[in-house]
Amino acid sequence: MFDPQNPPELAASTWLNAPEPRPLKSLKGKVVVLTAFQTHCPGSLKHGLPQAERVAQGFTDDEVAVIGLNVAFEEPEAQTADMLEAFCAVQGLSFAVAKDTINGGDIPKTMAAYEIQGTPTTLIFDRQGRLRRHYLGRIDDIRLAAEIMAFCMEAPNAPVEQSMAVERRLAAALVDPDAHAHEGGCCGGGGHDHHHDHDHAHAEGGGCCGGAAKGQGEGCCGGSGKQAQAHDHDHAEAGCCGGKH
Repeated sequence: MFDPQNPPELAASTWLNAPEPRPLKSLKGKVVVLTAFQTHCPGSLKHGLPQAERVAQGFTDDEVAVIGLNVAFEEPEAQTADMLEAFCAVQGLSFAVAKDTINGGDIPKTMAAYEIQGTPTTLIFDRQGRLRRHYLGRIDDIRLAAEIMAFCMEAPNAPVEQSMAVERRLAAALVDPDAHAHEGGCCGGGGHDHHHDHDHAHAEGGGCCGGAAKGQGEGCCGGSGKQAQAHDHDHAEAGCCGGKH
């Protein structure tokens, strides 16, 4: 289990759409939105990547950095660096894209470090580099934009109390996704919980990292994760490809 207040660095073997690598440590001071995807994943193609592009177009790079992370845990031979470069061009992706390093097993290195259970997965880091959200599957645009904007309004050196206050306001203003019926769109996996208890005081309002989620329905590549976690972990459904943890 990693510490969301000090999350691991990205283990990228290749960077595309960027003049130089964009490690997380270089992006402190900005809100970072990271979308983990696979090139064949229906949910990545229909939801995850188009939404990431909307975020990139809707927020300035001075405030919000968008990163795509290709986690080729399925069909890696069809997701080589050259193929990924062509894919980014065809999809018209304007944001930086990193290719996760294959770590001698089925699960790429960053995917394993963050306990990502499938694609698409969206991670949101605040200005201090803390992991504040970890979503599997489709996220409502309004919820995502509201959370990004709220984290943008936090000071780069905001004390824990300010972050906790922001989380409380978000919890009060946004409808709990559990209150809605979920769309389908996930391949693999069984049921999952939307929320897990957590013990991180800085994210009292919910939504910090972790999770042993499994995708549900059709379109999600989502999997058979088995790690027991102790974090609040938000999952959206629809269109996921599942992991092999």
